[in-house]
Amino acid sequence: MNHRDRLETLEDEILAPHAAHSNRSRGRERPEPESPVRTAYQRDRDRVIHANAFRRLRGKTQVFIAVAGDHYATRLSHALEVAQVARDIARALRLNEDLAEAIALAHDLGHAPFGHAGQHALDQLLGEGYEHDKQSLRVVRFIEKSGRGLNLTEEVLDGIRTHRKPRHSLAGTTAGPSSTLEAEVVKLSDAIAYINHDVDDAVRAHIIAESDLPSDAVRHLGHSRSQRINTAVCDILETSDGKPQVAMSERTLSALDALRDYLFLHVYTNPAVKRESARAEGVVERLFEYYCSHPDLLPAEYQEDPRREGTERRVADYIAGMTDAFAITTFEDLFVPKTWPLDG
Repeated sequence: MNHRDRLETLEDEILAPHAAHSNRSRGRERPEPESPVRTAYQRDRDRVIHANAFRRLRGKTQVFIAVAGDHYATRLSHALEVAQVARDIARALRLNEDLAEAIALAHDLGHAPFGHAGQHALDQLLGEGYEHDKQSLRVVRFIEKSGRGLNLTEEVLDGIRTHRKPRHSLAGTTAGPSSTLEAEVVKLSDAIAYINHDVDDAVRAHIIAESDLPSDAVRHLGHSRSQRINTAVCDILETSDGKPQVAMSERTLSALDALRDYLFLHVYTNPAVKRESARAEGVVERLFEYYCSHPDLLPAEYQEDPRREGTERRVADYIAGMTDAFAITTFEDLFVPKTWPLDG
């Protein structure tokens, strides 16, 4: 018995009957030998951590574009926060902590630069539209490893596919139900994380004050970030413990929905935020138009079109992978006149 066998046996002893067990995975798109050391989901987690797209998340902002401060959330800090919340919930409910972590770390790999502004621009430019969850799947299936992809398990791919929520339902999904409870854990953990760090960032940016938050929601969830996260996590555990489900009570779900609605009304659509968003969309639009007209200037890994998807799709993949700073620098190199040095 090797180390992986022992870990899988331990899972069978500890995990709940409705948890996803590593030795019962539906497998990978391309079969490969199992690791003697790590379970299938542990390998997935490690592959995501070492992916170039994961490293670039540190240069992609959440809400506030090209911020000067060091303490605003990035896509990387968000992914780590989602993973932390998801691990705690999965562990307490005796679900597969490694699977939840792998999904959490990978769920936002397809986000474009400049937050939702970049996504909106690509959605308008690309004939088939652009959605970050579908792009995340493209990253792990087709783009990473010079086009080979990460070859993740079907359970992780499903968790990425089903994590995005409709505008007015934190408990809903835009892509049908998840096949594992671990994916449901990540979906709720994603909402808990981004609502709370977006509130913190908006206060830090002086867009809102803590006292402006909906009073009923604050009374139920708590007056600080840690209190609100703790209330939501404890509510999920109380509502879901011992059941083949992962859910929140109506009261807590309603409070979180109220906070998200407040953010949409007073932060995400705030004139100061929207002004920078419009500029960011302009950057993405110009880059898209330029590379569609000059596809020969794309990096080598985006020159080939093995799935015959066309130039626009390859250009969108390239731009979507950019960090905010790289997109701005590329824009300046292409479109901003250079200052020539004086002689002597």
